[in-house]
Amino acid sequence: MTHPTDGKVHDVLVVGGGPAGSTVAAFTAMQGHRVLLLEKEEFPRYQIGESLLPSTVHGICGLLGLTEELEHAGFVRKRGGTFRWGSNTEPWSFDFALSEKFAGPTSYAYQVERAKFDQMLLDNARRKGVEVRERCAVRDILEDDGRVCGVRYADPDGAEREAHARFVVDASGNQSRLQGQIGGQRRYSQFFQNIALFGYFEGGRRLPPPNSGNITCAAFPSGWFWYIPLNDTLTSVGAVVHKDSADRIRGDRSQALAALIADCPLIADYLSDARRVTDGPYGEVRVRKDWSYLHETFWRPGMALVGDSVGFIDPLFSSGVHLATYSALLTARSLNTALSGDLEERECFAEYEARYRKEYQVFHDFLVTFYDVNRDEQQYFDEARRVTREAAPGAQAFVGLVGGGASNEAAMTSDAYRDQRKKDLLEQSRGIHWEGHRIQLQAAFGEAADDTPLSADGLVVSQDGMHWEKSVTVPST
Repeated sequence: MTHPTDGKVHDVLVVGGGPAGSTVAAFTAMQGHRVLLLEKEEFPRYQIGESLLPSTVHGICGLLGLTEELEHAGFVRKRGGTFRWGSNTEPWSFDFALSEKFAGPTSYAYQVERAKFDQMLLDNARRKGVEVRERCAVRDILEDDGRVCGVRYADPDGAEREAHARFVVDASGNQSRLQGQIGGQRRYSQFFQNIALFGYFEGGRRLPPPNSGNITCAAFPSGWFWYIPLNDTLTSVGAVVHKDSADRIRGDRSQALAALIADCPLIADYLSDARRVTDGPYGEVRVRKDWSYLHETFWRPGMALVGDSVGFIDPLFSSGVHLATYSALLTARSLNTALSGDLEERECFAEYEARYRKEYQVFHDFLVTFYDVNRDEQQYFDEARRVTREAAPGAQAFVGLVGGGASNEAAMTSDAYRDQRKKDLLEQSRGIHWEGHRIQLQAAFGEAADDTPLSADGLVVSQDGMHWEKSVTVPST
């Protein structure tokens, strides 16, 4: 049975308007492609994942042309993080500026209210030429001789319709209805089998400046807490507990959260004069399960997974939006290259998968070590240096890792400073594998850093940063 269509064949059809979907849509539309984005909800809408990394703020958002809008949005500046973690009984902090990658006046990220941030990204996609249709729930994919060629969806009036495209991108999140159509299975981590219970509080304590915007992560017997200041008075507070402690969150959620807070002295102290928000979009105590997973398959002919549809890792280092938008950039390069006919679809999406798996694995491997709370911070720093293969001291390697690998170059005050920072970035990009450097270089200077293929048949990034090319360089070992 066929359903009504608009008669168009789009180049790219994106399912989902969150950070991954709006980013991949914008990056492809910016190359002149016809892009349709279908979003089941009407923005603004609530979403968790409020703590960003510099790689998103100064890299992806810079490439999207959102730097000034972000600066004027009023979001809390996040200059680093504070941990009550490991064998040290006192809280310890890190600053993004500690790493050479972030040195300078823009060594920060943001704590964002996701409803506002995601609306900003979606509106930007519209301005870049993406046709956005909200309140359109995608039901299924369309196929032609084994290739995905579109989707079937319900429009805002509930009528069943079809939309056709040369490529479909599933960016519909962790509850995706389409990810099973890609082939393979979603593989959940055997190590990170956690459940999060979270709510919002008014009047919570703030650290003294300049750390007042830090995210605080505090370990306690059942797991760990996040404590994210969203403005001067509003705080996102969540307990991440292992599945063995799942019985602690059964029953009344607000009572369960209060009991968990009482078991964590640092968070209980921070909230001693606070009250939980009980109305509006922040009035609900919510649960999120199955934090960590990765799909076996990233793509099939005519279709790719991005963002939470393809994978998610434990939120301890606030990597969710970073990984989502990074996967969107990789996918956009693959789409732009395949649509131009310069390289085969298979080569392009194999490159996306290889690079994303590498980035995901670094976070995963370090998180496994960090969950050993019998170590002190210096041991964590040394492990970060090992995992990232950094030559820098351990503390700098740690900051580079938890910052997403991004560097600070947004605030260039003179040509001489600009040239020196560009030289520094090029050297840094050759020395480590964190992709945030290359993203930031592209955002700041309009050109990609020298790139080394991951394998003998791997691809490299084009100078415009938006395509793949064949390599003439010997791959790194």
